Amino acid sequence: MAAGTPASPINFPVRYVGRLAPSPTGAQHLGNARTYLIAWLAARGCGGRLVLRIEDIDSPRVKHGAIEGALEDLRWLGLDWDEGPIFQTERLSFYESALRVLQAQELVYPCTCSRSDVERAASAPHADHEGPAYPGTCAGRTAASAANLADQPFAWRFRVKPESPEFVDGFRGPTQIRIQEAGGDFVVWKSLGTPAYQLAVAVDDAAQQVTEVIRGDDLVPSTHRQLLLYEALGLRPPSFVHVPLVVGPDGRRLAKRHGDTRLASLRQAGVPAEALLGLLAWSCSWMDKPAPISARELIPLFRLETIPGQAFVLTPQHLASIGFASGSSA
Repeated sequence: MAAGTPASPINFPVRYVGRLAPSPTGAQHLGNARTYLIAWLAARGCGGRLVLRIEDIDSPRVKHGAIEGALEDLRWLGLDWDEGPIFQTERLSFYESALRVLQAQELVYPCTCSRSDVERAASAPHADHEGPAYPGTCAGRTAASAANLADQPFAWRFRVKPESPEFVDGFRGPTQIRIQEAGGDFVVWKSLGTPAYQLAVAVDDAAQQVTEVIRGDDLVPSTHRQLLLYEALGLRPPSFVHVPLVVGPDGRRLAKRHGDTRLASLRQAGVPAEALLGLLAWSCSWMDKPAPISARELIPLFRLETIPGQAFVLTPQHLASIGFASGSSA
């Protein structure tokens, strides 16, 4: 990609291309499994392809053994893929090229704000971690200002437009948020010299010719940011589908406070994958009651429109029904 020249829009293949994109910053849990299952069924149900991408660019937070664990979890669930695994850490030159395009268009500027602020924006964000909007402290700088910062560390922030792009979500329908109020200018390149989540996934989804992204609805704000990046880089975006999360009895995303919901723990406890899949299928209204079933057997039952619009509340009773005692914090 030549500096200053947006890439030509890619020509998508006629065939559906989806993706599974685990992040090895922690163990995969039951909520991840539900989203992966939906994405896998959407692709397999229409004879499409699936790309497996390991989003490992957040190196300081990558847990030892998490990559191998994620692959084993997917195999245990019976969720296969057609291409990959593709590792983001092996694609840094592509992200660097994209950054140069943004710099040439003055769409990014060097930001010397606090490290904690940059780190919050660097990893895959979640709705309850958006934080206050960036106040534009460094927005008066140009790309060339980076040469005058000497040894002062800085990140690159993308200048967002006053009006956020609207998109039609495959599950939620027309969707729009105000990016200026939900984070404002966002980081695309970290002060550590590596790409941030938003830039990396936009470049990768385009390069891997993904036609539809299915992920949790905590990432809706990311879609608006990524759409701005697609436009700036001259790339055609995929369609987006954001499905409700799995939450604990307190209504919050699954975490250690809800006990052990790691897929590895279920596997090690001898829980049959079919039992878990039956519970997940029931939570999506594809079955009248939880019953053991394989991923392949779920293909003809898959209907995106039957998934309830609210989050699925996971209880200890649900886990006990498939033969697993969650216990205390994982």
